Amino acid sequence: MSTLPKLARLALVACTLSGAAACGAGDDTTDSGDGVTPVFPTDYAATYREVRNCRFSLEHDLMHVRVMASPEALTPYSGRVEAFPPGAVVLKEQYGEDDTDCTGPIVTTTVMQKLAVGALPSDLDWTWQEVTPAHHTLPTTPRCVQCHKDCGKAPDGYDGTCEVP
Repeated sequence: MSTLPKLARLALVACTLSGAAACGAGDDTTDSGDGVTPVFPTDYAATYREVRNCRFSLEHDLMHVRVMASPEALTPYSGRVEAFPPGAVVLKEQYGEDDTDCTGPIVTTTVMQKLAVGALPSDLDWTWQEVTPAHHTLPTTPRCVQCHKDCGKAPDGYDGTCEVP
């Protein structure tokens, strides 16, 4: 979930549109200096599948989002019965506020990767990341975990995922 102010998000969009090397374009393995590598590959679109189509999201800073699942996450996310295996990834592409069909540049990506049961109960046994279009990780906040804890209590919540696909 984006913790970036609107001006910073606009800067990310500008970097994405310009493809400027100064913005880190083309760098698919680096991070923001904290040594954290994104938990998904840059070519995820080749193997991940859409599980929720483009829609407006209040929770993700009024952006439009599209949800993708890694091959290991596809059946658990869609069926909502089978447990997510460790390593399964659910990824949310976030698009601009006015990008109602999610065809423009991705502004940021939020991602959750399943950990082994009991590995990190305070975070629902998920790793949480926010990643820029240049594949840099950003610091995450407790907001992601808290929101997903709350939605897990809802009738449609399932293992930290918030809504029925």
